[in-house]
Amino acid sequence: GELVKVQMKKKKVQDTIELKKVVRKATQEDVTIWQEARQMENDTMHQARSLAKGAGLSMKISDVEFQGDKKKATFFYTAEDRVDFRELIRKMADTFKTRIEMRQIGARQESARLGGIGSCGRELCCSTWLTDFRTVSTSAARYQQLSLNPQKLAGQCGKLKCCLNYELDMYMEAVKDFPSPNIKLQTKKGVAYHLKTDIFKRLVYYIYDDGVAGSAPLALDLTTVNEIIAANKAGDKFDDLKDYEVELSPVVEDTDYLNVVGQDSLTRFDSSKKKKKRPNRNTRKPGGKPAARSGDKPAPNQSGENKPRSNNNRRKPNPKGSKPQGAENKPSSSPQGGKPQGGADKGPNSPASSGKKRPPRKPRPPNKD
Repeated sequence: GELVKVQMKKKKVQDTIELKKVVRKATQEDVTIWQEARQMENDTMHQARSLAKGAGLSMKISDVEFQGDKKKATFFYTAEDRVDFRELIRKMADTFKTRIEMRQIGARQESARLGGIGSCGRELCCSTWLTDFRTVSTSAARYQQLSLNPQKLAGQCGKLKCCLNYELDMYMEAVKDFPSPNIKLQTKKGVAYHLKTDIFKRLVYYIYDDGVAGSAPLALDLTTVNEIIAANKAGDKFDDLKDYEVELSPVVEDTDYLNVVGQDSLTRFDSSKKKKKRPNRNTRKPGGKPAARSGDKPAPNQSGENKPRSNNNRRKPNPKGSKPQGAENKPSSSPQGGKPQGGADKGPNSPASSGKKRPPRKPRPPNKD
């Protein structure tokens, strides 16, 4: 529709490009052949790499793309120099039984085809929406006050990250308001050299070259720095830069989440076991004899108290029809008129045998003393 025309005009797409025609709607058989071709691409790429290595060519085959009907295969490769692969194409045609096309791409196009995750945690820009690969130089990092560390500035393709160009124009406009870092500030205390520039806060940091190790840098406002430079050009000098230093308030971070892993003790949930105080075994007993130590053997007793008991008193299971154990141990009355073991009189005239209750005892008369 109309939006497509606007985008084509914005991207400067020429209308003279011949668009491919739609012949017919794909059938189920066409879809099956296309799926088989997609499954063959990975194995074909590894076989092509082994053929290129056997031919001794300095090239890297990074991707293979089959046509939907498996009649043509396009091999994408990267190489630093020009490669003569005519003999390689013949071997590939004999091996894969299809038409072969070799297409050279750059390192950024290779990363775009393979895809990946960047250091920002998102999918690579070149594999999602970026189609215009512009040249990125180290001056882009210098304008943005970034450290020239190639390991941090390089992407997965090995080149400088494309995102360094995204905000470069805004930084170049902002840097025009700041003085050159080569300009020195002349004061009565001494000469101050440029240390760094904070574009967002519009602050410039200077430090005195007084030969004292560990001198603190001074943060000056951009307007103040321009006034000092103008005064130096007129031949005047300020007293001390400390009088114009901007006081930076400490940044207090409001953290909603705090990772406290490793700050607590691993034994914080263990129950504290208190040792019980053992009694002193050297204390004397009431009888006057000292308590026996743990290693001493007990003294033999003549009365036989320490002898082991016999196993005759153990209970045995009663067979069926036998009397209970209480009946066997019941004391029998002696025929000579002796009293039973309990000491109570259980004769025929005793109150227990006749069923009568024993009369209550008379109260004891009180002492006359």
